[in-house]
Amino acid sequence: MSNGEGASPILTLEPLIEVVRESVEGSGWPLSGLQKTTSFEFEGRWEADSTRSAYLFFHREDVPDPVSIDVYLDETSKGLTGNLALVVDLRPLGALGDASEVIRLLGDIAVDGFPKGNRTPLTLRLRLDDAAAEAASAEVEARFKLVLPRRVIETGATALRELCTLAVAGFERVLETPALAELTDT
Repeated sequence: MSNGEGASPILTLEPLIEVVRESVEGSGWPLSGLQKTTSFEFEGRWEADSTRSAYLFFHREDVPDPVSIDVYLDETSKGLTGNLALVVDLRPLGALGDASEVIRLLGDIAVDGFPKGNRTPLTLRLRLDDAAAEAASAEVEARFKLVLPRRVIETGATALRELCTLAVAGFERVLETPALAELTDT
């Protein structure tokens, strides 16, 4: 490993990608896509700063197609950040009912599934193919996230690998939840 094994801090994007990828693939989720980008901000608050980012996508053949693990990793002048997300397509909004009840239910599922002591944002995305379409036909996507704490990244590959493995295990617990199955078409 390019950053050294164990307790050496991860300092750049490439070793971060490598550790996260190895961890998720080692948990049985093969990589299905990888995109790297570099952005430059020329005006405003981040003038002359650059950001290097990576997006990794993982899918399993034995899991329905609208389910994936999406990873976002970012290297900025302030350090490395990132998150892992379980992405699940839900039934259309009209079949789900009240969005506030759906997000409450998803929150309950996430609290029971993820490692304690980590930030775990939850996103519910609604999309209409056309602004004139019926609201009930809106596509709904849930994103269960686990934020990679800087302290873990700075601790090194071993700690990061352990957290990523726990996150994937948490995602799999979420997928096995009967309450989630009731919200999906699969």
